[in-house]
Order: sequence, then C-alpha cells, then structure tokens
Amino acid sequence: MAMHLNENAGEDNEMHDINVTPFIDVILVLLIIFMVAAPLATVDVKVNLPASSSEPQPRPEKPVYLSVKADKAMFIGNEPVTDATMVDTLNSITAGKKDTTVFFRADKTVDYETLMNVMDRLRQAGYLKIGLVGEEAATAHRPG
Repeated sequence: MAMHLNENAGEDNEMHDINVTPFIDVILVLLIIFMVAAPLATVDVKVNLPASSSEPQPRPEKPVYLSVKADKAMFIGNEPVTDATMVDTLNSITAGKKDTTVFFRADKTVDYETLMNVMDRLRQAGYLKIGLVGEEAATAHRPG
C-alpha cells in the first residue's frame, strides 16, 4: 500500500481522495445481518391449525363472534346470518364502530376459500381488527 502525499504541491491544493473505510465497514455489517436473517425468512409449510399453544388472551367485555360451521352456515353471536346480512348485522351490533375486534371462529373442516371470502367481506365493510379463535391444545408443547 502506497501513500501519496502532495509534498510538491502548493498550499492551496487539496487532496481529493475519498475515505472508503466507513463505507466498507457498513457494507460488512449489512452483509453479516443478511447472512444471519436469510435462513430465518424461509418457512417449512405444514399446516394443521385448529389447536393453539399460545397463551389465552383476556376476553373483552362484550365480544363479537362471527362463526362459520362445517356446513358453511354463518352466525354472529347466536344469530344466523347470510353473506348479504352479515355486514348489516355487524353494524347494528357494533353501533357502526369499525375498530371493534371481530372474533372469527370456523370449524376445522371449513375450506380456505370460504374463510378468505368471509375475511374479505369484513375488510370491505371496514372491520380490520379480526381475531382468529382456536382451541387451546390439550398437550401444548411450548418451546423453551
């Protein structure tokens, strides 16, 4: 490595070399972060979701439950609803408060398309807080 000094230059001349050492340090740190984070981004997908080992969350004072049975019949609370009446019933129960959490329960045999259609209808109606409800696993395996 050679170092070049402007000994022969006058007092007014400046060195115009860029110091790349901080740039290289930042790049190396980013490289290490990406090398550590990349394996975490991959997911092995094996889905069997109905049971959950997470801690049960406290129930709100007046929860709003939207249930889909195995025969695709929908209920809000204990009241049967259809695709056409679901939004109006939710609006009357929540008094139009779109920030109300809707707890969504579905039978484990309900197909994914039905779940997505119901959640899409909720999103279109403005209900963006949706809590998915599952059974607590009897033999919960908790890592750690």
